[in-house]
Amino acid sequence: MSAQAAAFNTSFPAGAGTTTYNYTVVRQFAIMTLVWGIVGMLVGVIIAAQLMFPDLTYGIPWLSYGRLRPLHTNAVIFAFGGSALFATSYYVVQRTCHARLFAGPLAAFTFWGWQLVIVGAAITLPLGITTSKEYAELEWPLDVLITLVWVSYAVVFFGTIAKRKTSHIYVANWFFGGFILTVALLHLVNSAAIPATPWKSYSAYAGAQDAMVQWWYGHNAVGFFLTAGFLGMMYYFVPKQADRPVYSYRLSVVHFWALIFTYMWAGPHHLHYTALPDWAQSLGMAFSLILLAPSWGGMINGIMTLSGAWHKLRTDPILKFLIVSLSFYGMSTFEGPMMSIKTVNSLSHYTDWTIGHVHAGALGWVAMITIGSLYFMIPRLFGRSEMYSTKLVTTHFWVATIGVVLYIAAMWIAGVMQGLMWRAVNPDDGTLTYTFVESVKSTYPFYAIRLLGGVMFLGGMLIMAYNTYKTVASGKAVDAPVLQPAPAHA
Repeated sequence: MSAQAAAFNTSFPAGAGTTTYNYTVVRQFAIMTLVWGIVGMLVGVIIAAQLMFPDLTYGIPWLSYGRLRPLHTNAVIFAFGGSALFATSYYVVQRTCHARLFAGPLAAFTFWGWQLVIVGAAITLPLGITTSKEYAELEWPLDVLITLVWVSYAVVFFGTIAKRKTSHIYVANWFFGGFILTVALLHLVNSAAIPATPWKSYSAYAGAQDAMVQWWYGHNAVGFFLTAGFLGMMYYFVPKQADRPVYSYRLSVVHFWALIFTYMWAGPHHLHYTALPDWAQSLGMAFSLILLAPSWGGMINGIMTLSGAWHKLRTDPILKFLIVSLSFYGMSTFEGPMMSIKTVNSLSHYTDWTIGHVHAGALGWVAMITIGSLYFMIPRLFGRSEMYSTKLVTTHFWVATIGVVLYIAAMWIAGVMQGLMWRAVNPDDGTLTYTFVESVKSTYPFYAIRLLGGVMFLGGMLIMAYNTYKTVASGKAVDAPVLQPAPAHA
């Protein structure tokens, strides 16, 4: 048995000892992933409805679009996505290292500390307490708490790897580890600020430098928080659910190193046609285009893991979630580099095309891979062989998939239409052909379709919540015994 296969294999004989894996913190994060997913997506549906019905919340300031929108992004990225990353990384690192989580009390602190951060965001953002930095809106007291939680997370994760019983570090842990280290760096640099009051601070940077640092952070929040970490999920749960080895382990390692090097340089493509120097804009575009190669390499590696097991897609809805998520990952990572090209960006920037692109990645890739991973883990965490209802998992898959397609297709069409209307000029005198309000009016039907897609995706999460409740209610929390690695001669 190869080193990587030994590290990945968790089907060893019983009687390997009485020490158990720490599933308590995994269970806590897994359940809260579902809770925060519903909350975050519900807020998303509300603000999608506000774009159609501006008076929906009766002018109440803390329910206005401008305050709920950052609450939505923080809830789905850091509450839903973050809890999913904690849950899966804690599960995977234990299983692949054959070791109980390092520093159990510290792991418990990461759970309660992260929930406190989320609650703090849910209180401060509707009150208008914000730094106004995209994906980094939380003020300095919460930034300090995030730092404490994240350092603790790193200690637990890398401490577990240090005490591993296998010589090999499975590739999923490389992605999780890379994501943990990079997010720490991004957070510390971009959130550097001078506190003025207990709930107000000023960025340590100014002008174009502040914008550059912000989008170095912003794009790499996507690249590492929403990509590298979730690729860690992909490299564990796709092979496990398919019961097949990774298609190419060598490609997975190349994928890791190429991705983490290239992604760091892509941020300036958010600042085309701004005060940022042209060379920096072009550098961001060039690295964004290069990024297509490692992204598609990983996507192909994940999908080709089904070689010899394609028939399982007919009957396995969990595998459907995992593989379709990879298809959306491939689509999003093709679309992103294309939108970074300056001439394309001149059409797409500031339009709803960008919203469609973001949600192709957020719903199609991040949410779908998370849902598939949770459906894999939850029965095992509660002593069951499978979810309460496989039919409900299948229903969830189709409702969610149709919802995503409606959402992103509507935004693509609306975005291209907006870009074309905004740049259209009268040939006689060079004046604009359309007023801005005309473009808003033309977009209105697509907002209705987007709202329908969002409601469907939220409905799928509610189906999952019911299925999870029935699974948990009929099961019992269990901690599996730590299994020993295969003998060297195996």
